[in-house]
Amino acid sequence: MPLNSVVEIREADVRRLLPMPDAVRLVRESFAGLADGSAFNQPRRRLILPTGAILHQLAGSFEKYFGVKIYSTHPRNGAWFLVHLYDATTAQPLALVEANWLGQIRTGAASGVATDLLAKNDAATLAVIGSGFQARSQVEAVRITRTIREVRVWSRDRSRREAFAREMNAIATPTAEEAVRGADIIVTATYAKDPVIESSWVSPGAHINAMGSNNATRRELPADLIERAGLIAVDSREQARLESGDLALAWSETDWDTPRLCELQEVVAGTRSRTSDDDVTIFKSNGLGVQDIAVASWVYEEMMREKAETGSEQAIPAR
Repeated sequence: MPLNSVVEIREADVRRLLPMPDAVRLVRESFAGLADGSAFNQPRRRLILPTGAILHQLAGSFEKYFGVKIYSTHPRNGAWFLVHLYDATTAQPLALVEANWLGQIRTGAASGVATDLLAKNDAATLAVIGSGFQARSQVEAVRITRTIREVRVWSRDRSRREAFAREMNAIATPTAEEAVRGADIIVTATYAKDPVIESSWVSPGAHINAMGSNNATRRELPADLIERAGLIAVDSREQARLESGDLALAWSETDWDTPRLCELQEVVAGTRSRTSDDDVTIFKSNGLGVQDIAVASWVYEEMMREKAETGSEQAIPAR
């Protein structure tokens, strides 16, 4: 296949073609695929340069597709995200996808899956710590899976949290504690190095989506909250051991064998679940390449259908 036949998919296309309900469904299907062996994932690898630039790589296979998300970051210059999508049967390149928005929505979608499976059925209050790029999709995904009556948000920058509250129909609180106390669902979406909430603020039965840290030296949750949790789901044990500071900084090497730890694919498959309404449950999200391929393949198929309707491309079979 000549490279000039590779479809280029822009951020605007991703925004238009990947609504959150579809993303939640697709991410759930990717975890189901990991559970039954039909999907595959390769944990993130990083190439770190003396300049501060880092190249990050995640790979996965889902249904008829496989591929890799590659993104570059620099602390002063920002981040750039791309997904390379291939045909899993022929290995032919199919699409190059701008993936900033794609990554944001699939990260929210993973929390949506975890919330749907682990939060109490009557959960109605959401606390969000952080008001940045990722926090918005977290709120959107949680609202899809539960009837949320109140969203409370706190972040260090008052103007940003108040702008977030206006945009997301939420309440900006003056402290993190006021946001968290009494919340049924808690999201931490920060760049913090040290814990941003305390265990004593967290009500019995609360569910927590911790997705801000994917570095073994940073954490958002304190050790006593990790110890208190009745069930901790990670997207991948292998990847969690590499980059989940929330767990690595709380545990010794033997603690990783605790029966309280599972992968989200086990929860999706129904082999693990919340055992008590009073249990605190945690989803520690790091993000998997298979999630990116699942949503990127959907966007690609939707793009090809659009092109087929206009007569510019041959249609591809429906899933």
